[in-house]
Amino acid sequence: MPTPHISRRELLRGAALVPVAGALAACATPAAKPAASGSAAPVATSAANPFGVDGKKPLEVWIFDGGFGQDYAKNIHQPLFAAKYPEVAIKHNATKEITKVLQPRFAGGNPPEVIDNSGANAMDFGALAQDSQLQDLTPLLDAPSWDDPNVKVRDTIDQAVIDLGTYDGTFSVLGYVNYIFGIWYSQKAFRDNGWEPPKTWDEFLKLCETIKKSGKMAPFTYAGKFPQYLYEPLLTMAAKIGGNEVLVNIDNLEDGAWTSEAMKTSATAWAEIGAKYLLEGTPGLDHVQTQTAQNKYKVAMLPSGSWLENEQKTTTPADFEYGMFPIPDITGSDAMPYGTLHSQPSENFIVPSRSANPQGGMEYLRAMLSKKAAGDFSELVKTVSVVKGAGDGRQLSPGAASATKAFADAGQNVVYYRWQTWYAQLKDEAVAATGELMTGGLKPEAYLERLQKKADDIKKDSSVKKYKR
Repeated sequence: MPTPHISRRELLRGAALVPVAGALAACATPAAKPAASGSAAPVATSAANPFGVDGKKPLEVWIFDGGFGQDYAKNIHQPLFAAKYPEVAIKHNATKEITKVLQPRFAGGNPPEVIDNSGANAMDFGALAQDSQLQDLTPLLDAPSWDDPNVKVRDTIDQAVIDLGTYDGTFSVLGYVNYIFGIWYSQKAFRDNGWEPPKTWDEFLKLCETIKKSGKMAPFTYAGKFPQYLYEPLLTMAAKIGGNEVLVNIDNLEDGAWTSEAMKTSATAWAEIGAKYLLEGTPGLDHVQTQTAQNKYKVAMLPSGSWLENEQKTTTPADFEYGMFPIPDITGSDAMPYGTLHSQPSENFIVPSRSANPQGGMEYLRAMLSKKAAGDFSELVKTVSVVKGAGDGRQLSPGAASATKAFADAGQNVVYYRWQTWYAQLKDEAVAATGELMTGGLKPEAYLERLQKKADDIKKDSSVKKYKR
């Protein structure tokens, strides 16, 4: 994904995050933190230069080269920064292996200034925070926005960005993209076949049966090799049934949180989809294979996030017309209304506190949060940024327009969860167990009991730092 993973990044894909704290300890003794500006006198701050950026000090940027690619950084963000600081040498880099490439830099005490810490191989934010490796970005929030010195940066972004980017009481992770999750389909295929996006679970099951009997394509699939793509709608459904507290309790490692009635209902519903309506071979397919199968009209629906359209741009037919619908009503008495969505900021950027030029790193993020940078980004990669109004007047693609409308329709009925970025071991267990649930290897009750046991083990482990919503 651009990755997903939830990155889609985290949210959704790949193996568990690698804990940084232990890895750092296993490496060479970290070097001392570089002086912020060497022997030069500090640069005075001002409304135009709120962090005191040295206009001649180099800046190193690392981008996760996933579903969004890296062109947005090279062609939008960096030119904007360079226009203001023409003498700053920007060293651009991109990789899919964030942890492998950059973890040794943290261990050596010389991390770069800006990192898009995303993807299946992102570094563990909790471990980074615990090791005091993350720059406090509160000054960024309180700085004048790039566009208007009378408006603070914090007033130009969604509050969820601040909430989810705060670790140990300190805002230190900037989510740049509003990942909007739902069930994705081809509006053309649905229109041509007379199929309607379902609003109730009964309608969803009937639609699956209709598609299956048509023989034209399979009803449903998901990234079988990365089952976090499936536990996302499962958790969202549970929150819809039982209310947002279902997810809050899971995040907080509350006793019995995973085995709640809402979770049982949701796990049972999705297990039925796994037993009856999956594209043949789904368990052995990755996200690209399932998404490409959909582009070839071999399968009708799959769960994903708003990075999907851009990620599939090279294989999607011109008239495919991506659309997205929210999790249907389940019980008839769900705690949350139709249209409830899982959405949360991701594509997470950090400024390492021990980099040589953290002031420049924060200024780079401030430039990213300008309306021009965010708007150009949204058009280029067909997704929604966290900057308020950045998409106004822009020509959005069908999928981005569909997701944006769903997000607007949801209003305050938006849910999220954080356990998978807080507790890598729990994410690892959930990935494995969800795969077994969907192939029939685990019954719903056993699935939830397994996850509850892992959560309980983590709760009892004094070596694991705990977080709370």
